Amino acid sequence: MAVVLAGSLVWVSAQGGDVAIDPNDIGGVVTSANGPEAGVWVVAETTDLPTKLARIVVTDDQGRYVVPDLPDARYDLFVRGYGLVDSARQSARPGQQLNLDATLAPDARTAAQVYPAAWWLNMITPPAEPEAQLEFALTMKSCYDCHQVGNRATREILPAMRGRSGSSLDVWTRRTGVGPSGPGMAGVFTSLGPMRQALADWSDRVAAGEAPTAPPPRPAGVERNLVVTLWDWGSEIDARSDMAAGDIRDATVNANGPVYGVAEMTDSLTILDPVTHRASVVKVPSVASVVVQGFNAAPTRSPHYGESVWARRADVRSSAIDGKGRVWMASRLRDRDQQPDFCTSAENPFGAYYPIAGSSRQVSVYDPATGAFEQIDTCFTADHNQMSDDNFLYFGQNGAVGWIDMDTWDETHDAEASQGWCPAVIDTTGDGRITEWTEPDAPIGSALDHRINFGCYSVAVSHADGSLWCSGIGRGDRRLVRIEKGSNPPETCQAEYYEPPPGMDPDVIGSGGVEVDGRGVAWQNWRVSGHFSSFDRTLCDTTSDQQATGQSCPEGWSFRRKDDPTYGDSFFHANESYLAHMDFHDTLGLGAGAPIYGSVNTDAMEVFSPNLGRYVTMRVPYPLGFFPRSGNGRIDDPGAGWKGKGYWASFSTYATWHIEGGKGEGGSGVLPKVVKFQMRPDPLAH
Repeated sequence: MAVVLAGSLVWVSAQGGDVAIDPNDIGGVVTSANGPEAGVWVVAETTDLPTKLARIVVTDDQGRYVVPDLPDARYDLFVRGYGLVDSARQSARPGQQLNLDATLAPDARTAAQVYPAAWWLNMITPPAEPEAQLEFALTMKSCYDCHQVGNRATREILPAMRGRSGSSLDVWTRRTGVGPSGPGMAGVFTSLGPMRQALADWSDRVAAGEAPTAPPPRPAGVERNLVVTLWDWGSEIDARSDMAAGDIRDATVNANGPVYGVAEMTDSLTILDPVTHRASVVKVPSVASVVVQGFNAAPTRSPHYGESVWARRADVRSSAIDGKGRVWMASRLRDRDQQPDFCTSAENPFGAYYPIAGSSRQVSVYDPATGAFEQIDTCFTADHNQMSDDNFLYFGQNGAVGWIDMDTWDETHDAEASQGWCPAVIDTTGDGRITEWTEPDAPIGSALDHRINFGCYSVAVSHADGSLWCSGIGRGDRRLVRIEKGSNPPETCQAEYYEPPPGMDPDVIGSGGVEVDGRGVAWQNWRVSGHFSSFDRTLCDTTSDQQATGQSCPEGWSFRRKDDPTYGDSFFHANESYLAHMDFHDTLGLGAGAPIYGSVNTDAMEVFSPNLGRYVTMRVPYPLGFFPRSGNGRIDDPGAGWKGKGYWASFSTYATWHIEGGKGEGGSGVLPKVVKFQMRPDPLAH
């Protein structure tokens, strides 16, 4: 091997061709007994920085790799790939060439240890009847909403958990009942009925040596251009951590600044400075009483961390960064029954129009410049949110959308004057306006409009016309709701709702998230049936829905579905898409407005590239357990090409201890990660 210095480049002459690197890169060639290994990952990891950092790249068709732009530190490098076992770690510093020897897996079981969870879970034998398969998929969705199923922590049973019982069904019953979500998990597991035995049998088959037979595809095409960087942040017991890197309306806001996460179960605002590689935690203040509930705050003892692991007050949720660099988040300021009087007052236009008796979570604003929090008491329950071009922050809840006029808040700090909300009322009279209405459980009257119940777990703003779009996550949910505020809300608020056309085979069911592209097309992911749909309202022959059926515009829908592993020969994926996202500013180079969804059981975010007309999988191969809930793009330097921009996400599983190497696998515990995706023009760009 010859190393030639040419200016600032180091040329590595090796089998498979020459690899050029800068002084802050590490590059070389990956070979096995079969020769150069294409489409495998090279992981460079260091603990020399203030927080652990890993950078991951993919080899090209000649097995060559370049890990670019590494901070000055010593790195351990290894190869991970489908069909291989992880190579021995080798040490190197930036500016060095390092050829890596890959080891072929001796058998299918050994190879499968690095497969994402879905490739293991699809070994489960599904029920024979289509109706039972649907019921199984609907129930398993409740598990995927929180964590992966099929990872090592779920497919294997630790000896300490097995105890003296010889029955895997007994062990499954016992282990789904422990920890801070134990009562909720136990209820879901019980509802599986006879299919509980299928999960127990699956664990027995895994223990006996059975493994997936078909490997996942290796990265190909532009997927080999991906650079993934991960930083540790937060604590071992953080869970459901949404994040924000910049203002989704202007990707240059907060350039090179901190990335913020909200860790619900620990009342934490987690902060990463990606320039200095320092992570920190700020406690979100609250005077609310401690959350105690069977879903995710039970005092039930955790086998890893003891009792009352997730006792908390602020219950902090989804975050967003505004044009001033402040962080807005949903958080509990007080108890639900301490609702301000104006929420139901006839003197308040919104309280008079649609009174709200209780709010489970309100809003906090963190100013990094001062380190201070402001708190806004809202009548509506705040959760996922999105900002509009005119500086309104919108929140969804069941049955209504709410908002904060951020400019009014900054001017007055008056919570009542700064907020509003609207229910969803359909113009069933067809007169173009909303007056009195019938309630959702009442028949539709010819002289009255009609209010509908709907879920708004995910809310999106159309930058094309300012309308709001909502998607729920209820069991089997099918609704896509559009709301226009009009010029004088709440009186001018008006809703439409749409459902996929009936009679589709297979049925489209189990909505998740929604996002709207720059043309006003709404993209919706379907957690149960696995579809990714687009709905273009401009294609509608009519939007009049006087019977409130949701079927006024079947022509507006378009559906696609990725080929993920399914349960045996069932239609249903051994996977779930969580929420929809959008690369508004083309930070990945796959097209402005490329829609994205987080893929729970495949360690990936799936991008539907408008440039390529197909999916591009952004997989995080190490550590296993990537569960994305949020994501947004940021441009740090508009003149730096791919290096000056990236798309950010985070590990957001409830069960951080399920991440590879964690206590759920019998390890010492791991920290959550914040993730940055960058797309190079080719696999060797540096």
